[in-house]
Amino acid sequence: MKHSPLVKKAINGDEAAFETLIKKESEKLYKTAFLYVKNKEDALDVLQETIYKAFISINQVKKPEYFYTWLTKILIRTAYELLRKRKKVIYDENLIHHKPETEGNQDVEAKMDLLNAISQLSEQYQTVIILFYYQDLPIHQIAETMGKPENTVKTYLRRAKKELKHYIEGVHHCGQRALS
Repeated sequence: MKHSPLVKKAINGDEAAFETLIKKESEKLYKTAFLYVKNKEDALDVLQETIYKAFISINQVKKPEYFYTWLTKILIRTAYELLRKRKKVIYDENLIHHKPETEGNQDVEAKMDLLNAISQLSEQYQTVIILFYYQDLPIHQIAETMGKPENTVKTYLRRAKKELKHYIEGVHHCGQRALS
């Protein structure tokens, strides 16, 4: 990984190195958290809790090149913990309230349909879609993050795409909007 020397320093207790690593990855981590919890406040809570958990357990990282994979695992578990506590579907209020009054509405509606469709998937399928399409992680890194064989990840990805397509086509075919 590109941050390997910094990771080694952080593992050895260098707080400034840990802070630098987190700053470099914070935007990507926030976006990932947001995709799971669907609102700014909860995404920030998940990010803060993830950073705390990572800080107190950084010495568990065995190989510096897997630091980001390890951090992503913590983030995903933390996001699901929050969602389980809330036990409700959270819609993206920002998209609803700030809809532009132009032809861009179709684009916003399509994004809302997609976010809603992703939230309907199982945890494994959500994770595969988010890591592959939103984080641009390769299959082998997703497999490492999820603790699954690469072929299982490929199967999850194929099935998740099929479910998303079915869900989105169903929403548009029935003439309904995902958030009506």
